[in-house]
Amino acid sequence: MKISKIFTILLILLFMFQASSEAAFWHKDNSLGNKIKIEEYPESKDVEPKIVKDEVTVIKGGVENSIEIGLEDCLKFALGNNPRIQAAMQDVFAADARIRQAWSAYFPQFGWQTGYTRIKQLQLSDVFGRNLIFNYFVLGQISASQMLYDFGVTQNQVTIRKLDSQGYKVTLTGTVNDVICEVKKAYYNLQYALEAKKVAEDMVVKYASFYEQAKGFYKAGIKPKVDVTIAEVNLSNAKLNLIQAENAVDIAMARLNNVMGLPYSNKYKIKESLKFDSCDITLDDAIKTAQESRPEFQLAEIKVEGAKQNVKLIKKSYFPQLSVEGQFQIGGRTFTSNYGYNFGGYLNFPTINGMLIKNEIKEAKAIYSREQANAINTQNDIYYEVQQNYYSLTEQKNKIPVAYLGLKQAKENYDLSAGRYEVGVGNPIELKDAQVQYQNAQLTYYQTMCDYNNARATLEKAIGKNISNNEVKLEKDCTKNTKKAKKS
Repeated sequence: MKISKIFTILLILLFMFQASSEAAFWHKDNSLGNKIKIEEYPESKDVEPKIVKDEVTVIKGGVENSIEIGLEDCLKFALGNNPRIQAAMQDVFAADARIRQAWSAYFPQFGWQTGYTRIKQLQLSDVFGRNLIFNYFVLGQISASQMLYDFGVTQNQVTIRKLDSQGYKVTLTGTVNDVICEVKKAYYNLQYALEAKKVAEDMVVKYASFYEQAKGFYKAGIKPKVDVTIAEVNLSNAKLNLIQAENAVDIAMARLNNVMGLPYSNKYKIKESLKFDSCDITLDDAIKTAQESRPEFQLAEIKVEGAKQNVKLIKKSYFPQLSVEGQFQIGGRTFTSNYGYNFGGYLNFPTINGMLIKNEIKEAKAIYSREQANAINTQNDIYYEVQQNYYSLTEQKNKIPVAYLGLKQAKENYDLSAGRYEVGVGNPIELKDAQVQYQNAQLTYYQTMCDYNNARATLEKAIGKNISNNEVKLEKDCTKNTKKAKKS
């Protein structure tokens, strides 16, 4: 009887202690979950997980140095090392050389020849009754010719070569834009991978703390053994996720190195973390900028003009060529027995095939019409691409405050669940769900920021020019809180 009374008293004391602890917890922070931050786009330090340790990758060598690079550094490396840009530059140099090749028709041509010929006359043998055999030596035969005028044929050829060269320059600009866009996307994806790795590290720390608490409660007899087992399984899964996150960082860095043209580069540290930079441009401004700067639009116009010049060139197939020629020879029965020369002016008419030239002209006109249609189609595609990327950027921008709100709510829910479990009134299932929701909310928030930056890079590629920050407001209702946050 006495033992049962003592046991009852102990249970009552334990219940009173647990109730007082819970009351103290709620009294300590009775506003938990009710305070809402004003900032729509917070500093990363306010929401990102705590970093257990900041790894600094070092370059192996006699002296170990840690290096940090930013987006501008990556762009410089890519412009100097990406093989696609190098190949496009060589196309420009080759096109420039072809212009000089076309101009070479106006330069004089020189030739020199020497030789020996043994001749046995067949026709004279019938007259004299025997074959005449003699040797003919040529010590040197120098010839020179100069084209004076070809009625605009060379000029048309030069014009076509110039248009080709201009087209290759525009193609180079387009290649540079493509590489810049790829570098930016790879850089932003690496930033996301690093943030995801931080989240995974933070989850390992949280699950480890959960595991230690569960063990402590079990040893004290407050919680059952199943709590320890659940915590141990959760910790193992968190470590597995961390391994995957670390591998994702390595892959993202390899991708960035490949785009920069430095696939065997040593590892490095990224300077910046994911951030929001306002991309404020109207749709009309984006379309107008694309008309002026988009390389594909300019290239389509160049192709139309090139096809037009080709029609003019083929129509001149009937025209003659005015030139002068001269020749001087030394030779004869011996190398120096005689000499001779000739010179004159010539109006050379080409061999004309009327049917061939007529159909070549028809073909050139059809190609000219085709290039005009292709130019219109390119223009329409660019307009659609600009609009699509513009609306995509607007969508990603509007997602950011929603993603942050979800992150804030998930963090508050996790704090509540963690606090309840610390005082012994929570359960492991509730805490696990809160931890998973918080982890997913963080990844969603960082992914939204990454998607926004990628959408911005894609829009810049679509209009052919980088967008300056903070010029024109994109959506007023999405930037109100941003202004308040900056003022505060």
